[in-house]
Amino acid sequence: MDVKFARRNERVGGRTCVFWQAGRCNRNPCRFLHRETPSPLPRTTDSIVNTRQGHGEKPHSSSVNTPKYNSKTALTRKNGNIEDETSAAKPSNKPSPTLCKYWTNNNCVHGEKCVNLHSWFYGDGFSTLAKLQEHKKVITGVVLPVGSDKIYSGSTDGTVRIWDCHTGQCANVVNLGAEITSLISEGSWIFVGLKNTVKAWNIQTFSEFNLDGPNGRVVVMTVGNDTLFVGAEDGLIAAWRGSSGDKSPFELVGSLTGHTKSVVCLTVGGKMLYSGSFDQSIKVWDMDSFQCKMTLNEHIDAVTSLICWDQYLLSSSADCTIKVWACIEVGSLKVIYTHNVDNGVVSLLGMHDAEGKPILFCSCRDNSVRMFELPSFSERGRLFTKKEVASMESGPGGLFFTGDGTGLLMVWKWLDVPKMASS
Repeated sequence: MDVKFARRNERVGGRTCVFWQAGRCNRNPCRFLHRETPSPLPRTTDSIVNTRQGHGEKPHSSSVNTPKYNSKTALTRKNGNIEDETSAAKPSNKPSPTLCKYWTNNNCVHGEKCVNLHSWFYGDGFSTLAKLQEHKKVITGVVLPVGSDKIYSGSTDGTVRIWDCHTGQCANVVNLGAEITSLISEGSWIFVGLKNTVKAWNIQTFSEFNLDGPNGRVVVMTVGNDTLFVGAEDGLIAAWRGSSGDKSPFELVGSLTGHTKSVVCLTVGGKMLYSGSFDQSIKVWDMDSFQCKMTLNEHIDAVTSLICWDQYLLSSSADCTIKVWACIEVGSLKVIYTHNVDNGVVSLLGMHDAEGKPILFCSCRDNSVRMFELPSFSERGRLFTKKEVASMESGPGGLFFTGDGTGLLMVWKWLDVPKMASS
């Protein structure tokens, strides 16, 4: 019996056990190969803390105002990657870790020996401050108004939730009874995009107004040149400005026509408004005359996000690319670099880390958010979610927010860089 048992459990032709690969092998010993695996990346824990102060935060295991980068060569491509002696999380020359799908369902049998990632992010220099799980559907907008200690989030579940920054608790819920498709803030105003209308709330005076005019769902909004621009499903962009009228403090002053399908992204740079659409085009508008100055047609699928960063325009698309545009000659924009991504891009967010380095966040359809250092586009880290992140926003003091398709709102913060003692 001993001899037969030993022969049965010899490795068969070096074959790997398919049940072990799936995390379901219950034979010990097994006659097929259970290959030794490297140690996973360190796992960390999360903590809900004061989102204003950011004290005591622990690393987590689980676009209205875009910052400007002062350098005139912010997005100029250079040979090789940027040197960074302080970062230990650049996987630019290494395979990116893969999230363990069994771990996400709490049934991975390998534990710390699993070859895949048991964490909802990898990278360093940032941590989670809070996990806010009250929304039931996709989060479509997150804002932290200047001077406020409240976070506002909107969702297709029909609610706007108001969160206390100090406790991380939901302080109030406003049920609008219809899908909220966009949400932004400007000064003391909160603008909520619905179907065929925009609700405007003043958080100081508690006044409320309806801005009627859009046809279909209000997909995107932005503010520039003292004007609120609203992009809707019918391809039109409506423009409102402040008014001294008795009925409403806003007046409809223009309608920008040209897109043939839904307008899904807007951004402002200088005196120009840039719009992206499901019609695969980017249009450049003069914000004084509301006239289209040029149309850009380099993407081959829906344009999903736009950022103006210094003198550059960044665009993303469902065609799995991020394009960097620059003014090569007066009156024209040309693509100076195209970065290919594994999946279609949902949205972009630009901000600086604690060291002042420009970081581009790229939400993708594979339920991940990639973090790229510019100008090299080397990957700084990655966030993982159960459903794609539809909304990202930056806040004061190094805060940033991600809202995903499950209704989970994550609050993150860049970690302060330790200061060297003076000699």
